[in-house]
Amino acid sequence: MNNSFIKIGLALFFFICLVDMPYGYYQFVRFVAMVGFAYLAYSANEQSNKNEVFLYIGLAILFQPFIKVALGRTIWNIIDLAVGIGLIVSLFQRKIKVKS
Repeated sequence: MNNSFIKIGLALFFFICLVDMPYGYYQFVRFVAMVGFAYLAYSANEQSNKNEVFLYIGLAILFQPFIKVALGRTIWNIIDLAVGIGLIVSLFQRKIKVKS
């Protein structure tokens, strides 16, 4: 599976979270994010990129749906926006490294 599709999909889910959605959508996004970040951590580990492994594991723990992290809507919106932008930026950084 291509990591680019996972990153773009997760970023889109996070950007949609900025709109007022039903609570079930946020639960769904948390589960998908946990699975997606766990896969990205595994993929980064296969490439021996330890910094990304720790980053993706931390994000998987933050977004896990089993124990609610109550930060408030405003802070979650900031996190969703920052993580979504970070995922998009990581796509361009990866392409720049490949071309160099």
